[in-house]
Amino acid sequence: MATAKKLPSGKYRCLIYTGIEDGKRKYKSFTADTKKEAELKATQYVMDKKDAEETPAAITFKVAIELYNSSKEAILSPYSITSYLTIKRYLEKHFADFCEKNIYIITQKDIQAVINKMAKNLEPKTVRSRHGYIASVLKENGYEKNIKTQLPAKKRPNNYIPTEKEIMRLLEVSKDTELEVPIMLAAFGMMRRGEICALTLDDFNGNLVHIHKNKVRDHNGDFHIKAPKTYSGDRYIELPQFVTDTIRQKGYVTNYLPDTITKNFEILLKRNGLPHFRFHDLRHFSASVRHTLVPDVYTMKSGGWSSENILQGIYRHALSDREKEMSDKVNDYFSEKYNHATRNTTR
Repeated sequence: MATAKKLPSGKYRCLIYTGIEDGKRKYKSFTADTKKEAELKATQYVMDKKDAEETPAAITFKVAIELYNSSKEAILSPYSITSYLTIKRYLEKHFADFCEKNIYIITQKDIQAVINKMAKNLEPKTVRSRHGYIASVLKENGYEKNIKTQLPAKKRPNNYIPTEKEIMRLLEVSKDTELEVPIMLAAFGMMRRGEICALTLDDFNGNLVHIHKNKVRDHNGDFHIKAPKTYSGDRYIELPQFVTDTIRQKGYVTNYLPDTITKNFEILLKRNGLPHFRFHDLRHFSASVRHTLVPDVYTMKSGGWSSENILQGIYRHALSDREKEMSDKVNDYFSEKYNHATRNTTR
């Protein structure tokens, strides 16, 4: 620390070097009646300047969102970025005060209040997802406090799985329509809408199809062909012969966009008296059938899941129209194997 020097006036002055400006060395001067007081002023200035340099710039949560989203644009899929922008608009509309807060003074109580209000109107899965986004935005921008928010309990998904009878009906009513091939690829190949729409005949080698593209919409509403979001999404699927025969006969996969598939699939169900379910539920059907026939590791690989937990938590359902068949199969086995033993030991 610089030492104060006595001036001709009898006061003391301490000079602190602040840098070079216009080619000249610059100093800040601190004058006081005593040497100790002048040095104390200079010391306080240096300490305050150091704290200011080490403390992150004060930004609002709204600005933090902008910085976070911008940093992810080059590495995330258009779908993920669109999801982030949707959450951003939601937070700005329903939690304006929170968005205007300096992120470094946001408390756990503030975050919990946002989550509690969300939980009144949104599904637990959505609340958990948006909390994860809030936490990521804060951490990415230097928020150092430990976030321990109490979240709503997870809700077991109640996904609908079409019956085999409903699948047969779908194949019948979609024959020779633009939906025929997409329905087959989802129900027998566990493919997603975007994957189906991105397929071309060049991706086929006999009955083997290479899934390595996805047609997705960006935040401007335009569709683009992108690589899969995960490593496991790039995969090969062996399709039934009748599916590839149908595709070759048509000469292409589909001209539909993902949203068009959804819309026209709903119309097809309604016109033919079939229960309402999502196009994506055809994938549930395929995974469930495979679960009864082959080890889950093969289903996980063919379906493009990175974790067996996802398969077990969402897609492992027994087909409703096969429940009794499966139950009878187990009971017949037990009866054949052990019934004679129980009769022999019965007194």
